[in-house]
Amino acid sequence: MADLVTTISESVTLNGALRGSTNSVTITGITDAFERIVTCPNSATTTVATFSTNVYDSAGAIDTQNVRYVRVTNLSDSIDLEVGVGGAASSYTTLLKPGTSHILARTDDSMLAVASTTPTYGSLADVSKIECRPATSTDVDVEIFVASV
Repeated sequence: MADLVTTISESVTLNGALRGSTNSVTITGITDAFERIVTCPNSATTTVATFSTNVYDSAGAIDTQNVRYVRVTNLSDSIDLEVGVGGAASSYTTLLKPGTSHILARTDDSMLAVASTTPTYGSLADVSKIECRPATSTDVDVEIFVASV
């Protein structure tokens, strides 16, 4: 078993004053890591990871209940990337600007998507897949990293 240490740091100087912070989290008991860089063609949606409570349900599926960290990073220096996070009955999509990441702390009971302008705080669902699609007619390289216990 190993410890995964993640650190997020912001730093900006405004009117001569340094603003921002650094936050680190240590996740203990990590036994599995999945890391992949994939080129996502502009003409298709690319599934970069699948998750299931029964990992034998799908080739390459990652155990939903054991995931403790997921990061999807847009490796392009100029092209936006749409990232879709899908569950059994709903999904959400977020836009990653070049060089930015989307982070999930887990994949079990971690998402709820609704068609409403008011956030809903209800029963959360498992993530079943993460997909990517370039926002323009240019291919985009994507990195995904998943750590599990």
